[in-house]
Amino acid sequence: MSELTAIYYIWRRELIRFSRSKSRIIGSLAMPFFFLAIIGTGLGSVVTVANGSYLDFMAPGILAMVVLFGSIFSGVIVIMDRQFGFLKETMVAPVRRTSIVIGKALGGATTAVIQGLLMLGIAMLLGAHIEMVDILPAVALMFMVSVMFVSLGIAIASTMEDMQGFQLVMNFLVMPMFFLSGALFPLTTAPDPIRWLSYINPMTYVVEALRYLLTGTSTMPIAVSGGILGFSLVLSVLLATWLFNRIES
Repeated sequence: MSELTAIYYIWRRELIRFSRSKSRIIGSLAMPFFFLAIIGTGLGSVVTVANGSYLDFMAPGILAMVVLFGSIFSGVIVIMDRQFGFLKETMVAPVRRTSIVIGKALGGATTAVIQGLLMLGIAMLLGAHIEMVDILPAVALMFMVSVMFVSLGIAIASTMEDMQGFQLVMNFLVMPMFFLSGALFPLTTAPDPIRWLSYINPMTYVVEALRYLLTGTSTMPIAVSGGILGFSLVLSVLLATWLFNRIES
């Protein structure tokens, strides 16, 4: 079996698993929908932001939230495969473990982008103004970011065997990343401690890059956000590969 063939079938397996889990699709969009429908529209007449409505400001942040949640929780599949024995069968196959990581990362990223596109359609239906000309660059960015976060999820899952423990660690990691990203409030008006914590949070640059591509406004140059995300992508993939290779077959 060639490495590309192995990557393809692992990627395909992730998509089949996702398509058969209707509750996962609905559940992944429920909380972001309520954020937009209740907070975004409800506070639109109260909260003022520069260059547009609060719903327009919030939509890219909620989109980043969907991509983050959909990506990083894909790591739990590594633990599930380990518990049901599929991971052992995969790891003794005549392919490199790096190919397994790449296949899982691409599969998880594809499902996360699908969820992101669904959320983008919901945001537009709710009244968010999206620059359609920048949809393709935004999709490319979502895919790159999804690979980064799926790899981070795989890296963490590779060091754990308990599914409940993984969920707790992910919640402890994911929620602060989201709330410190500037998705719900402008960083320019945030207190200094929160603003400085945001600058070391990779989610901040995801939100700012999506906000630039979808609304044309951002507090950071797109080149800065893209450069930091590119570095984070390489680092997370290398970390996932290294930790996954340490799993005993």
